[in-house]
Amino acid sequence: MISTEAGQAADGRLARLGPPLLVGALAAGACATVWIGDPTTPGGILPVCPTKALLGVDCPGCGTLRMIYSLLHGDLLAAVRFNALGLVALGFLAVAFGTWTYGRATGRPIIGWQHHRWAPYVALALVAVWFVVRNLPFAPFTALRV
Repeated sequence: MISTEAGQAADGRLARLGPPLLVGALAAGACATVWIGDPTTPGGILPVCPTKALLGVDCPGCGTLRMIYSLLHGDLLAAVRFNALGLVALGFLAVAFGTWTYGRATGRPIIGWQHHRWAPYVALALVAVWFVVRNLPFAPFTALRV
């Protein structure tokens, strides 16, 4: 039989893991939607990028749904082709989620990359450079368009 203290510790840990479990469930639901919606097929149920539709340029996020769809199907090269920066960002988000979840499970917050003072500025600079580079009208940059 589990002692009262051990039961309370397990209940506390489960309560601390509630937010990461919710985020994980939402991410799994989003992935299921992308899998079912198949953004690689034109005219599907998933939305078209409003920036691309209205302005005719690729925004930094253009191709992200197709990148996720390719990853879900194990096609890493297609994922890189659709949105290389989005793929790198997904890796950083996975690390941030892992450190957050581990910190919640152990009860000791862990300082991750996203907590550094420079993180938002670096992210903003990378997104701005990606936005410009993928819309340059000459080779080899035209290959970055989706």
